[in-house]
Amino acid sequence: MSTAITDSKKHPGFNIPGRVINLDQARVRHGDNADHMVRMLAVGDPLADAVIVEMDALGKEGRRILNAGFADGLESLTDRPPAITALLQQLETMPAWVDPDMLGRGEVAALSISPFWYGLCAISSALVHTYASPAIARLLTQTGRLTTMAPRRLAETGMWARQATMPGGLLRGAPGYQATVQVRLLHARMRSSALTHGWDAAEWGVPISQVDVVRTWLDFTLTPFRALAALGIELTQAEQNSLYHYWHYLAYLLGLEDHSFYRDVTDHDSAQELRHLLDLTIGPPDENSRALTAAMVGAQADLLASAPQPLMPRAEFLDLIHGILRRTVGDDRADQLGIPVSSAAPFLVMIALANSEARRWQTFTSQSAALALRENTAARMAADRSASIPGGPTYQQHAQTGTVGG
Repeated sequence: MSTAITDSKKHPGFNIPGRVINLDQARVRHGDNADHMVRMLAVGDPLADAVIVEMDALGKEGRRILNAGFADGLESLTDRPPAITALLQQLETMPAWVDPDMLGRGEVAALSISPFWYGLCAISSALVHTYASPAIARLLTQTGRLTTMAPRRLAETGMWARQATMPGGLLRGAPGYQATVQVRLLHARMRSSALTHGWDAAEWGVPISQVDVVRTWLDFTLTPFRALAALGIELTQAEQNSLYHYWHYLAYLLGLEDHSFYRDVTDHDSAQELRHLLDLTIGPPDENSRALTAAMVGAQADLLASAPQPLMPRAEFLDLIHGILRRTVGDDRADQLGIPVSSAAPFLVMIALANSEARRWQTFTSQSAALALRENTAARMAADRSASIPGGPTYQQHAQTGTVGG
């Protein structure tokens, strides 16, 4: 039975936001991690939050210093404001557990997969699970421009994910490194704006808390590959370990605390345990979740149908996306999100069998696996070169102007 717990006197030392449900049940399965999760609902990103304050105080010159530091490093700066300096020191202190050679190779698990299937499954499933959180959905719907924002959000998410996973993309000053840190600062701006405009922290916790960021982190690790597995494209244990090791560093760059949740996640099983904790302790998707989901799915169908030589009409793409999402998240969660039953469902079983066989042959020898990696990486690089977002991504605009356009 779901029970919201809001009485902080039951657990001296930290407050329990009203969003938290099933906490006793979570403690039984997850032990101390359940209470750690509650504490992290009150934690944002102190380093990035301080930079927002400093950037606003310094104006254009502060933004110039900040962006120069992102591109060329702290050592290149003659002026070193304290908050910007502290953030750059954290970013440029590479944890001992990071393998520099791994960064040079990129995120090989994702790069080994056909861009068509990855694009069709990964970003949509990631965003849908993110939107399933009422707290995140509430924050994202505050603009009230779901239809116009959905195509942009889809494009920006895809651009960031491509740049962050490319070979060398997370090396200091590289496009993926800069984009990731810009996303982190955009989160801090959204947190500051929400708190200024009446966000109910007692009910929802800090906006874009450590818990919300780790949920999003899972939505670019576990969630996309669950979607791909539902269509027959599965990772080996070694590939899973490589995936999460790479994304540990992305978590670090995004501002997740090192002692936080993510460092214990090394494969899909451990990721699923963390996801279970997060899903168990928050309520079901709400009307904001459903509105965001519908807008995003529609935007993806529009994008696929507007290609120079589309494989099928928009209505059929829409039905296919619905089928993939229902197969990924399950019928109960799909119903909660307003995802309709798809006529494509029976055909997805055959697609999964075909993809599984193709994946087996692709990875049959080291030579065939290397060839697939090269071809898929080249295709993604070509897609990234041709990608265009009017005015640049919102996270880049914010770093340059200090504002979020609208």
